[in-house]
Amino acid sequence: MGNADGRRVVITGMGMLTPLGIGVDANWEAIQAGRSGIGPIKGFEDIESFSSRIGGQVDDFNPQDFIDAREVKKMDLFMQYALAAAQLAVEDSGFSVDGDEAFRAGSIVGVGFCGIATIEHYHEVYMKQGPRRISPFFIPKVISNLAPGQIAIRYGLKGVNWTPTSACASGNNALGEAFHLIRDGRQDAVIAGGTEAATTPLGLGGFAAMKALSTRNDDPEGASRPFEKDRDGFVMSEGSGMLVLEERERAIRRGARIYAEMIGYATNGDAYHITSPAPEGEGAARCMALTLEDAGIVAGDVDYINAHGTSTPYNDANETAAIKAVFGDHARDLAVSSTKSMTGHLLGAAGAVEAIYSVLALHQGVLPPTINYETPDPDCDLDYVPNEPRQADIGVALSNSFGFGGTNACILLRKAT
Repeated sequence: MGNADGRRVVITGMGMLTPLGIGVDANWEAIQAGRSGIGPIKGFEDIESFSSRIGGQVDDFNPQDFIDAREVKKMDLFMQYALAAAQLAVEDSGFSVDGDEAFRAGSIVGVGFCGIATIEHYHEVYMKQGPRRISPFFIPKVISNLAPGQIAIRYGLKGVNWTPTSACASGNNALGEAFHLIRDGRQDAVIAGGTEAATTPLGLGGFAAMKALSTRNDDPEGASRPFEKDRDGFVMSEGSGMLVLEERERAIRRGARIYAEMIGYATNGDAYHITSPAPEGEGAARCMALTLEDAGIVAGDVDYINAHGTSTPYNDANETAAIKAVFGDHARDLAVSSTKSMTGHLLGAAGAVEAIYSVLALHQGVLPPTINYETPDPDCDLDYVPNEPRQADIGVALSNSFGFGGTNACILLRKAT
């Protein structure tokens, strides 16, 4: 069913924590300045033993600014990030539910990993002290679905409550499924997004073992360089992005500020390889085309793409090929940028964080740049908004997320009308 046949879904609130800062304003200021949030990883005892020693961490995060101290100890960091971003989004939106409204309002939060830091800690406890020293809060601290669960408990949301876990597509899947539920009349409002806190010794070591990470350790701010010839891998990051999605008439009735409208979503799979994208981005191209179809628009209606753009050789070339396949001659007129050049790769939170940047591009009329773009790659020959933000009055933005296992998810956003 195309968007024209269903209810309209709008975004009324946004909250985020990323390596660029805490809150939407701090993030948008950094994006417009083309500033990188990547630096040497802090907090590892043996960081020098890792081949990749850089990442995007959320500095100055104090969970007790958002969560009661007694509750903090019951939550892994990924849950803390989710609750903090949700609080910022709810405050931004003025969103609340009363009475029976609670049954038609919910939370969907994408998570790539569960509480990996907590698992590492309690594995060590078990090995040294045995099973009796494992905390009764261990399981509630690590299971992914307690990210939306904690949000639902705090805000009294008794509708949908679940967690898509689809690697780096998780955040977009959360947003897209929330959009469809509201559009199709099953929910009226959903707090949706993604969260991740996997920059741990095991997480970093695992990706490093796959040769997936940049090893530009002497130049952290220049390490994430999507679509650029000398890219050598992605940079691990963490944080969270949350958006309040509402049925448009509900938002108007309560006098909410409307940032943008969500108009399309699709998800599919490559069925090709456990980590590599399908040749020429075949699966990604189908996903983008299905998203256009879901929205009831044509390729020429899209003005801007917030690309998955991980800074890995395979992803960037294949995503470029996929964009050309879907948009044809119009691909040359599109602005395409990767905000991962500044944030690094937030894994399961990436889609939600990038959706917020795309909403702001529509709302503010500024296209985020792809920084660190120095030497063009012949296989990546589109307009990547190199190095500097660009003023542009755009109407429709596409945001792409593609993950290991060949999972793809795309969303379409339109300027508020």
